[in-house]
Amino acid sequence: MVQSLPIDSVLGAVSQAYAASNRVVLAAPPGAGKTTRVPLHLLETGALEAGKLLLLEPRRLAARGAAQRMAFHLGEPLGQTIGLSTRLERAVSSRTRIEVITDGLYVRRLLSDPEISGVSCVVFDEVHERSLNVDLGLALSLEVQEALRPELRLMLMSATLETEKIRTRIGGEVIISEGRAFPVETRYEGRPPRHLEAHMVQVICKALEATPGSILAFLPGAREIRRTLELLNAVNLSSGTDVFPLYGALSQRDQDEAVQPARPGCRKIVLATDIAESAITIEGVSTVIDSGLVRAPVYDPAGRSQRLVTERAPLASVNQRRGRAGRTGPGVCFRLWDLPETRGLTPEITPELLRADLSGLVLSLAEWGEREPGNLTWLDRPPEGRLAAGRRHLVSMGALDAGGALTAKGREMAKLPLSPRLSALVASAETPGSRALGAEIAALLSERGLGGNTTDLASRLQRFRTDTSQRAKAMKRQALHWGGGASSKGDPGLRLASAWPDAIAKRRPDRFGHFLTVGGEAVHLPEDDPMAGAEWLVIADAMGGAKGMRATLVAPLKEADVQVICPPELAEIARFDPDTGKFTARRIRRIGAIELSQQPLPKPSGAAARQALLAALSEYGWSIFKAEAEVEMLIARLKVAGEQAGDLPDWTAAGLAASADDWLLHEGAGPAIPDAGVVRAALKAHLGWHRGQVLEAAAPEALMLPSGRSAPIDYLDEKAPLVTARVQEFYGATAHPTVSGGGLAITLSLTSPAARQVALTGDLPGFWSGGYHDMAKDMRARYPKHDWPTDPATARPHEGRTKARLAK
Repeated sequence: MVQSLPIDSVLGAVSQAYAASNRVVLAAPPGAGKTTRVPLHLLETGALEAGKLLLLEPRRLAARGAAQRMAFHLGEPLGQTIGLSTRLERAVSSRTRIEVITDGLYVRRLLSDPEISGVSCVVFDEVHERSLNVDLGLALSLEVQEALRPELRLMLMSATLETEKIRTRIGGEVIISEGRAFPVETRYEGRPPRHLEAHMVQVICKALEATPGSILAFLPGAREIRRTLELLNAVNLSSGTDVFPLYGALSQRDQDEAVQPARPGCRKIVLATDIAESAITIEGVSTVIDSGLVRAPVYDPAGRSQRLVTERAPLASVNQRRGRAGRTGPGVCFRLWDLPETRGLTPEITPELLRADLSGLVLSLAEWGEREPGNLTWLDRPPEGRLAAGRRHLVSMGALDAGGALTAKGREMAKLPLSPRLSALVASAETPGSRALGAEIAALLSERGLGGNTTDLASRLQRFRTDTSQRAKAMKRQALHWGGGASSKGDPGLRLASAWPDAIAKRRPDRFGHFLTVGGEAVHLPEDDPMAGAEWLVIADAMGGAKGMRATLVAPLKEADVQVICPPELAEIARFDPDTGKFTARRIRRIGAIELSQQPLPKPSGAAARQALLAALSEYGWSIFKAEAEVEMLIARLKVAGEQAGDLPDWTAAGLAASADDWLLHEGAGPAIPDAGVVRAALKAHLGWHRGQVLEAAAPEALMLPSGRSAPIDYLDEKAPLVTARVQEFYGATAHPTVSGGGLAITLSLTSPAARQVALTGDLPGFWSGGYHDMAKDMRARYPKHDWPTDPATARPHEGRTKARLAK
């Protein structure tokens, strides 16, 4: 059932839906108060008598803010009726009835206690953000509800929910609030010509003069916020204007200061990431300035922690940001782009599930006991390719066996509230001191901003160890727990390199500050960075950008240590030049993708030559063997035949090239360069006798003409299938030739004795009775010695001889 209601009627509808169904979906606009009002309403109406309510928030700031507001409403401190559980804070007691918890901690709690004892309702807030933990937590909760606890209530809340899609996936009651939003004027300021931060400052100054109230400015990340803050400080704003940064890596005190109301008689400017899009309220904001950009995590094929790249924010996000200006009254939204660009924005936020590294999800599912994710109910099913990559990554780390089951190391990794990459850093240590060091590094990498901003891991660790902030103390306690209570010992670079050998990097000799990792990834450091001149590094963290991956945290290594961790190997590399038709070869000493030395060879071995041919084939295509026509003709025949016969492959030229090591350049095929004839024979063998017969029957290579000659059928011409032959070769034919079981007529290109086309037809009987006669009249004048009968349908077919030769 779907209900669309005014905001004042929503709470009553929630009570009814809660009583009628164990699954409820609530869509309400920003500022409706759903995050705090719904849980408190359920508490006040006695709906939580069977157990407490868990309110899931995707961000710590939102979790703390929601818990504090509800506790303030009840006139109590945190930890009594209202509790809070985040990675860095815990305030929960036996009296707690509503516990606000981050989604990652909820997944950990589910894995350790699948029945989530003592909980009667789980509320997933801000579902539209579609974090990986929200999707995983919901999938596991639905299974718990179906298999163990049908009385468990699940509620999904968001400002922008695809309600129909969710109702189709999970069913239940759907409530849509109409909301109460004030009008917001939108002004487009155009894209910045060069520097985003300078343009943002210009528009902020413009807004200070043109609009009242406080300003909320959205920037993609902490780096841009810090630069904008520096520029604003240089502008010398009035003493009645305060500027605050707001992003996830700030201390709790700084975050709380940013969201507090402005000082009496003053205005405030908050420079925020997308952390301020929803779930938190910044009082007094009537103006929003939106860069239209967001820092989003993307899958890292090298397997390290997820990389953040700057990209356009989706339409749903920029509309959420715009709505922040109309929470308490009319507002203004300045957008730092042009109006036509809005139409090209992606409509919705792409779920993290569809773009992230899924090795952590696979590890959690293995701990849950589920090896087939398709058995669970998902809002969006995880992509099989990413799941397979995640499994391979976990197997390579020793967390899963070949069958997908948890190993002893995998069970240890699964117990740690870290990504698999970071948990392996801890679990792979061979000594207590090394494990403690790995735990420290993992804490530093999992909590951005700790230890400062230097790229030097050792310096960052030292600052972290002496940091007395609440956040640092909390992370040090966690690191001590993960490390088993031992003292940290060892070299941080060696600890990282031992756990992440693919992250070892060597400086390129031709480009200062540029490095290549063992895993084949290109990364760089600014030329003025103290680490830019190092010969060997281990890349602890990096960030994507327009100029490629920029290392943000590194540690130096000695080549001798690198060669102990990753012993060099000898390999033969060959290259095939399609222009000359020749090979070049060399023997290299390498560590993964990093070449240490090389020696030219007179000629490649058979295996190296095959690899060179495969690489050339992938880059240049079938032209290197002069076999484009052979391959394309076969593909075209298969396409024609496939419309009638189902037992045929759907080949493509690129696909055949990608699999050429299986059917053309396989082991034992020899290093010789195959020509078109070899390719043709190999394709025939690859197709197989049975399928070859099916193909020949439906789309034959040639057509037997009435004259007795076999004419090739061209399946590549724009008029394909096409047969070209002299007119005389079709004399006596009363039916038009076809392929594909009679379903496709062959186009006939009829030529003169000089082999020039004189007619083109797809209806031979019709041509005999019509156009032939005008054509024959002209041909008799041009070629009087040749045969041009008045009734070609009954004439004797031949190869186009003259009358004299025909008489013989």
